[in-house]
Amino acid sequence: MSSIRNAALMLLAGALLPALAACSDEADTPAQGTVTAEASAGLTVSNARVVLPPVAGNPAAVYFDLSYEGAPGVTLDAVDIAGAGMTMIHDYAESAGKMQMVMTDAVPLDAGTPLSFAPGGLHVMAMDPSDALKAGGNAKVTLTLSNGMTATLDAPVRAAGDER
Repeated sequence: MSSIRNAALMLLAGALLPALAACSDEADTPAQGTVTAEASAGLTVSNARVVLPPVAGNPAAVYFDLSYEGAPGVTLDAVDIAGAGMTMIHDYAESAGKMQMVMTDAVPLDAGTPLSFAPGGLHVMAMDPSDALKAGGNAKVTLTLSNGMTATLDAPVRAAGDER
């Protein structure tokens, strides 16, 4: 059921993005890879980047830093990347004495507690990256919170061997 809801949210977000972009004022656009708290009611996203896989057709990874200063009880429910088929939020957990990657449906956001989506920890896997995601370009990344708030930013796309 969660995957159906996520797919519906991604379709809705994709359909609304062009209309929202037409209403934006270029002077109000935040710096690349950053969404300011003022623009997103307490959500700050910085250091966003999409890292392409070393083997074409494998998933890309998405990393960013996030802080939240809003109401309690909110979670990050989805991250959508334009140019990718579907996305999954992953973390690492210990099982049978070894660390392994696990999918998570929602990431709790606590006011004043920053989160880092980075290699070896929380991260987003972008399945089926299309040819539209090219190293040196940018990708639209949209975060969706449980309270209905979304934040969209441009994240630089890096090649597999570039700094993650």
